[in-house]
Amino acid sequence: MKDNTHYEQELAKALEVLKSGGTLLYPTDTIWGLGCDATNPRAVEKIFKLKNREESKSLIVLLDDVANLHHYVDNLPEITFDLLESLDKPTTIIYSNAKNLAWNVVANDGTVGIRVTRDPFCRDLVKRFGKPIVSTSANISGDPSPIVFREISTQLITHVDHTVDLYHDQINSSKPSTIIRLFENGEFIIIRN
Repeated sequence: MKDNTHYEQELAKALEVLKSGGTLLYPTDTIWGLGCDATNPRAVEKIFKLKNREESKSLIVLLDDVANLHHYVDNLPEITFDLLESLDKPTTIIYSNAKNLAWNVVANDGTVGIRVTRDPFCRDLVKRFGKPIVSTSANISGDPSPIVFREISTQLITHVDHTVDLYHDQINSSKPSTIIRLFENGEFIIIRN
């Protein structure tokens, strides 16, 4: 575990990169992720290029607090908050009616995948940034998702604007988040468990 000064320095560096429209390689509550400002289409475009991923595939967005969901989703179903409270592991929910996000974060059908993160670093980062950030697995599209830092491709490490120097030896989770599709009428289906 790093000391608090190092943690704060890494937060400050990551914030600077996000504010300048850059890209991050950072630890999340699931696996290592690539991220950027989720409201900046140019930054999001850089993520697609880094991953060699088609822009038709949507990306996950991280928020720090359920109270901020209404800023990025119109017409939240009443069940949303009960559903989020009942979850005990990292879960991404796909919502209809995305708003106030980069156009290339939102799927063609107007949906967006949002995870309210419980990871302290991610929460601090999003909270201080004041906007959601992209979170997509730190791999080239089609390659396996890295469980630990040493499994991340050198190509990604050398092409991001900043790699967060925290938790390089830690394994948070061996798999990506659960994904649930929540419909406007309050019904939902589990897409990935």
